[in-house]
Amino acid sequence: LIYPKSSIAPLSFFFSSHSSISTRPSQTGVFRLVKDYDLVFNILKASVTPREEGLLVLELSGEDAQYHNAMGFLAEVGVGVQPLSQDVVRDEIRCIHCGACSGFCPGGALEINRTTMIVEFRDDKCIACGLCIKACPQRAMTMSL
Repeated sequence: LIYPKSSIAPLSFFFSSHSSISTRPSQTGVFRLVKDYDLVFNILKASVTPREEGLLVLELSGEDAQYHNAMGFLAEVGVGVQPLSQDVVRDEIRCIHCGACSGFCPGGALEINRTTMIVEFRDDKCIACGLCIKACPQRAMTMSL
């Protein structure tokens, strides 16, 4: 995946039947993110059931000001938003700091500290691609959506 400079890390959106997002296409959340806030999106995962809770994982990119305005809109209509990197976790007990994950991390979230030889995990750089999960021989990396 290529993430443009103005890109925002993937986000998970949680919504329920109490969210006030309309079912009409011209008023739905994703449509508004594109039309009103000029954001580009890529759906990474979706679990949506009409009139019930749902989960939509989007990768968003666009101008920072527009992005922040769009997050305000989503909060107004009752849609919960959180960075997906919060859902990527390293089990410190299982991790043996072998570094296998660091070579696969396109976002640079996993780096070997050359002084201590410890793999450092910076969740603020995590793009939640999941490659570290597959690369880890100890299965110390997990992602929960």
